[in-house]
Amino acid sequence: MQTSFTLAQLADPNIAEADRILRSCVHCGFCTATCPTYVLLGDELDSPRGRIYLIKEMLEKDRPATSEVVKHIDRCLSCLACMTTCPSGVHYMHLVDHARAHIETTFARPPLDRLLRALIARVLPNNRLLRRAIGAAWLGKPFAGLFAALRLAPVAAMLRLAPSRLPATPAGRRQFPPAGPRHSRVALLTGCVSPVIAPSINAAAIRVLTRHGIEVVVADEGCCGSLVHHMGREQEALSAARRQIDALTAEMDDHLDAILVTASGCGTTVKDYGYMLRTDPAYAKKAMRVSRLTRDISEYLSGLELLSQRAPSGLVVAYHSACSLQHGQKIIAAPKELLCKMGFVVKDVPEGHLCCGSAGTFNILQPELARRLRERKVGNIEKLKPDVIAAGNIGCMTQIAAGTVIPVVHTVELIDWATGGPEPEALAGKGGTSAAAVPVAPAK
Repeated sequence: MQTSFTLAQLADPNIAEADRILRSCVHCGFCTATCPTYVLLGDELDSPRGRIYLIKEMLEKDRPATSEVVKHIDRCLSCLACMTTCPSGVHYMHLVDHARAHIETTFARPPLDRLLRALIARVLPNNRLLRRAIGAAWLGKPFAGLFAALRLAPVAAMLRLAPSRLPATPAGRRQFPPAGPRHSRVALLTGCVSPVIAPSINAAAIRVLTRHGIEVVVADEGCCGSLVHHMGREQEALSAARRQIDALTAEMDDHLDAILVTASGCGTTVKDYGYMLRTDPAYAKKAMRVSRLTRDISEYLSGLELLSQRAPSGLVVAYHSACSLQHGQKIIAAPKELLCKMGFVVKDVPEGHLCCGSAGTFNILQPELARRLRERKVGNIEKLKPDVIAAGNIGCMTQIAAGTVIPVVHTVELIDWATGGPEPEALAGKGGTSAAAVPVAPAK
């Protein structure tokens, strides 16, 4: 694709990178076949290729975003399926992230939209505020239909997505020694949403790791910046990234073999810290070091010799491959192979490349599209008649669970169960008929 940025524009490293990305696009249109919004809407402007044209024109002319551009960029889930499909290696993620930052600084959103986005950016990354918000949502749940009728669909979506109860707050331990001789030392990022609505995920990860001789240090610095980053709130995202990097650098100075993340959406962002802070002289090297050490929990566990403590369960698992894991981090086989080794019967979900509609805050800000994508995803999952759905991202888990009665658990919860941990709470009464609870001799 030809571009016409001026030399003055190209002096901005973000514009220079956008120019490089735009020039790599060859207009082939392969991306349209795997773009969820194009599949649903059939509008070229709601495809990666169409959005690339809109972004190119906006940036080249150095003009404020228009409502038309904002509409189509807002509909992008950042699922990155287009990057998996693209034969030319167009780095759409960095391009659309830059476009969102440009929109945030040049476009005046309607007051209600501004208020909602500010509320999300303030509440979701803050554990204390999120707990309070969920408590308030319980009172508002019966009125979700009324909010929808009043054309306040995002508010209705938030109420419907709120969990029916909150688990107890886990103890604030930071150090977890290995059960036996120490083989490695890792840091585990807790994230911002998981500790509030599903602390069982990180607890399961810690049990699996310590059971296999790995010391775990909990890095409890809150949000990694992913949530606000994909809303275009770039300075907030970079501030969150710097906080994480400072904390992790201190741990790395005491030797750290890996930085582990159980939410793949967060992991994709942390692995991109090196790019995000590439122009910051104080953080560029540290950010790159953090990115290079970061691993998804399934990615890391796939390199261990896991000791099965239970007989093969025969439990049928529909594995939902989160977009941030399969497209963002290119981790496709590892989670399924782990589950198979643990004795589960793993089935791929048809149309597995299409997003479930979670996509960070997409299921709040674009609830109708998110609902349609969830219905499509759940329909494909239910065809498999699984006992349980496994996923590697808390956002996907919440989104899918809102549309089905099939229990949804994190992949690491099943691995923990198979290697000697407790049965996942979501499976209570469903896994009891399997042989998974029968102890067997550890593998040697």
